[in-house]
Amino acid sequence: MSETVVVVVPDADILASTVAARLVIRIIDAQAVHGTAGVVLTGGRVAAKVLGQLRDLPAAAAIDWSRVDLWWGDERFLPSGDPDRNETQARAALLDALPLDPARVHAMPATDGPDGDDADAAAARYAAELAGARFDVLMLGVGEDGHVASLFPGHPVLGREGTVVATYDSPKPPPTRITLTLATIRGADEVWLVAAGPDKAEPIATVLSGGDLPAAHAQGVRRTLFLLDEAAAAKR
Repeated sequence: MSETVVVVVPDADILASTVAARLVIRIIDAQAVHGTAGVVLTGGRVAAKVLGQLRDLPAAAAIDWSRVDLWWGDERFLPSGDPDRNETQARAALLDALPLDPARVHAMPATDGPDGDDADAAAARYAAELAGARFDVLMLGVGEDGHVASLFPGHPVLGREGTVVATYDSPKPPPTRITLTLATIRGADEVWLVAAGPDKAEPIATVLSGGDLPAAHAQGVRRTLFLLDEAAAAKR
């Protein structure tokens, strides 16, 4: 049964440092056991801060970055290099500064990729790429409405089968996105839900009290970790 842990720190900056430090340790531990580590990245302001903090941590030198597989939980279906893409944010914040194996950086397809603007084909391509992948840590931001990845409350995509799906009518722009399904998210060893700010207090309280929001169904096989600042935890 998945263990749920709630960690609350004073503010968003300390939260970013805390998540970065935990991530370094988790990657080192995974490499000690498996030889490699699989991490699913998310987007957003806090995620960018986490990656920036990780870049500056001395302990990160203990990671063999050539044996880290990086994935994404969702992506805006836009051209490569678009500033709104989660991949672009992650590369600018950290990835371009690391000695990563390019073959292990599994970015979700862009509209200028081999499938063009066919998001369903792009989602199928990513599903084939992640077949058999192991996710040691899957990080997710939590939206003001309780969404995770591009899985929004009441949206038909929540009931879609498969591992990776496209959505053409996201309630947040841009409307076309690619996302992991809840079933895929729930296959990760650990799921980390990271939230900061008072606009996250209501959905976090709802999720922790058992409410039916997408974030409430994002659980790891072994552990589900809520990493919150005091503002996001204020109503729990």
